[in-house]
Amino acid sequence: MAQNTPDHMRPLGAQISHMLKARGVDTIFGIPGVHNQEMYRGIEEAGITHVLARHEQGAGFMADGYARATGKPGVTYVITGPGLCNIMTPMGQAYSDSVPMLVLSSCLDETAARKGQLHQMKDQRGAAATVSDWSEEARTAEATYALIDRALDEFDTNRRRPKSIVVPINLLESSAPNHPAKREPVSRYSLGADLVLDVKPMLKEAKRPLFIFGGGAVRASSWVEEVLSKTGAACFTTYAGRGVVPADYPLNFSSNLARPSSADVIAMADLIVAVGTELAEVDLWRRELGNRGELIRVDLDVEVLSDQHNANLKLLMDAGEFMSSLAGDLEGHSHSTKWTAAEVATTRARWRAEIDAERPGILPVTDALKACQPKDTMIYSDMTQIAYAAKEVWDMDRPGHWHHPTGFGTLGYATPAAIGGAVARKGKPTMAIIGDYGFHYTMAELGVAVELGLSLPIILWDNGKLGEIEDSMIGAQIAPNAVIAHNPDFCKLAEAFGANSAAPKTLSQMQDAVKQAFDADGPTLIYVTPDITD
Repeated sequence: MAQNTPDHMRPLGAQISHMLKARGVDTIFGIPGVHNQEMYRGIEEAGITHVLARHEQGAGFMADGYARATGKPGVTYVITGPGLCNIMTPMGQAYSDSVPMLVLSSCLDETAARKGQLHQMKDQRGAAATVSDWSEEARTAEATYALIDRALDEFDTNRRRPKSIVVPINLLESSAPNHPAKREPVSRYSLGADLVLDVKPMLKEAKRPLFIFGGGAVRASSWVEEVLSKTGAACFTTYAGRGVVPADYPLNFSSNLARPSSADVIAMADLIVAVGTELAEVDLWRRELGNRGELIRVDLDVEVLSDQHNANLKLLMDAGEFMSSLAGDLEGHSHSTKWTAAEVATTRARWRAEIDAERPGILPVTDALKACQPKDTMIYSDMTQIAYAAKEVWDMDRPGHWHHPTGFGTLGYATPAAIGGAVARKGKPTMAIIGDYGFHYTMAELGVAVELGLSLPIILWDNGKLGEIEDSMIGAQIAPNAVIAHNPDFCKLAEAFGANSAAPKTLSQMQDAVKQAFDADGPTLIYVTPDITD
């Protein structure tokens, strides 16, 4: 335990940074203000890097991108009231996509009896609670330290979702003892561990076993191929689960769950094992999975296991623990099934043709982009048609390397999230894919990438409209309305920030621009339109 001598007394705001550093935090994203400035007193002294965002929404998305790239929590400092409100959209995104984010904000000392204060809102803690796993107000230094440790422990043991800690201004300014020594890590007990033994005979008896891997299975990837090969199982992944299954596995239906006829494939399976996936609307784009055979669910979240899919066997455990245990149980097991590589290839070819017909002209662009990526590129995409198509046809050669705002579905995610990823992955390739309208939401964060000298290609797809919304309106027999906005000259805009820019006319020129961007001494906006030619 640290000694509480006068030499160890500092304002609590400074102590928080020292505690975070001692707990392994090396980067904080945020914006200082008069209310939270005490948090900034200890940042440099603690040896933490601070990334100054241009808007708290950008800070939140950067923390999200950093967390997805590292597996460590993304930490932010924001001010009372509007600062917290501005970061609530990234918090909502992190909540739906299971991203560990710790949001520390200042708050007013008294709101019931005093009105008209700067940044005053009715219930700051309650507001943050609507988009986080939990939100608490710390009223003592000891409570602040305890809440930080609770958040960090839960990131390691539970489903990883954002936490909000709000600290009164006077408390941040008050002298506080040093933080306690790091506690022993929490050990997790898997309630489903014994039940894994029941899965082996079910797989052995199945004629068409099928696995579905979600984002929660990313850390289980080292056992996936072994289990699939031994069981002869076919598989799907969700968008977040891409790369968990080797791209060349012959029975991989890939990330095509959103294809309506995937329900027909799933109906053919006599046993489905869903690992680390909610099987949510944004995974399936239908309410029902389509299964007729038995369903096994493996997840850390009881709420997921108790959903409308009504699994026959529910295992509350980490995906990695399940897959490693299952791989051990299958030692010496070899099982042939009725699935064939030919039927999988034929089905995937049909689905690719459907995507090409739905989004004409996009697949050649995504194919060309894929072909020019350096090994180990991490991609952050936005809510844009080019990303929607790419997520179904772009097989990843490793897990956890394509990040998309899948659940909450916010625009403007890709640019700041990619900045957070690039900060985390110094010297490794990172790329953003964003649409013209989404770029408007967070374009100011381009200045951060310039400021940090990040070699970041930003693929800006400009179809001149909200294309997905226009298509939806037409499909619903609504005359397209409010789907076109005036765009700036994006290349000149990028140059005004001090970034590089390119406007390739052909796919080969685009590939050259992307390759150069990975080696540039700053970000490069690569402007691409549907008029690009072969």
